[in-house]
Amino acid sequence: MILDEIAEKTKLRVEKAKQKIPLEEMKRLAAEKNADTGFPFEKELAKETISFICEVKKASPSKGLIAAEFDYLRIAREYEEAGAAAISVLTEPDYFLGSIRYLSQIRNEVSIPLLRKDFTIDEYMIYEAKAAGADIVLLICALLGKEQLKQYIGICDSLGLSALVEAHEEEEIRMAVSAGARIIGVNNRNLKDFTVDIQNGIRLRKQVPEDCFFVAESGIQTREDILELEKGKVNAVLIGETLMRSENKKAMLSELKGVPYGEN
Repeated sequence: MILDEIAEKTKLRVEKAKQKIPLEEMKRLAAEKNADTGFPFEKELAKETISFICEVKKASPSKGLIAAEFDYLRIAREYEEAGAAAISVLTEPDYFLGSIRYLSQIRNEVSIPLLRKDFTIDEYMIYEAKAAGADIVLLICALLGKEQLKQYIGICDSLGLSALVEAHEEEEIRMAVSAGARIIGVNNRNLKDFTVDIQNGIRLRKQVPEDCFFVAESGIQTREDILELEKGKVNAVLIGETLMRSENKKAMLSELKGVPYGEN
């Protein structure tokens, strides 16, 4: 299972990171950042129109190298200028060629919320995300037990971070709701075999309480996809490969939003 492989490598990565910066020191670095944030990402999701989370991603296990030329700072600025509600930054280095450094540098370039997209298997990674300037942390139900998920959401709350809790099936939706998730994302890509079904998010949206924000992730390619998701009462979409493969990311985002190019 690729997810298990990634989780094992992530554990080794975290242990190495702790040797350089111990947990207590990372907590101190996180505490230096403002915890009274007002949760800006959730304010974006509360808007009537669907929100766009645009991803900065160099590679993926299913698609290999996506962006040979990877000017992540320019890409992030373009996303913000084109009206993105938030930017997702891959920080997993082995399979996605990401880095926590990308996130901290992008934080200096844009003012909109940043999601640390990684495979969070240790509380250390939450404090590390905060210290690097993240506003949102991804928590994947398939990697965490219910009590661990609840604990991690609590840590996020204490730091002023939003937790995007990712589920793939009804049982995980129930787990997320029970743990107190305010934002639930459904990945249309099955992380076990990487097949994509955009209807997965629409089906599972019905299992999520109305007072929870809902994010559809992966496999979203066209304006028609967006319209279908809007009908399904999705609050936001996370789009990666479609934008990363586009030569004109501003124009592509405008097309997906259904607005003339140049109007946010």
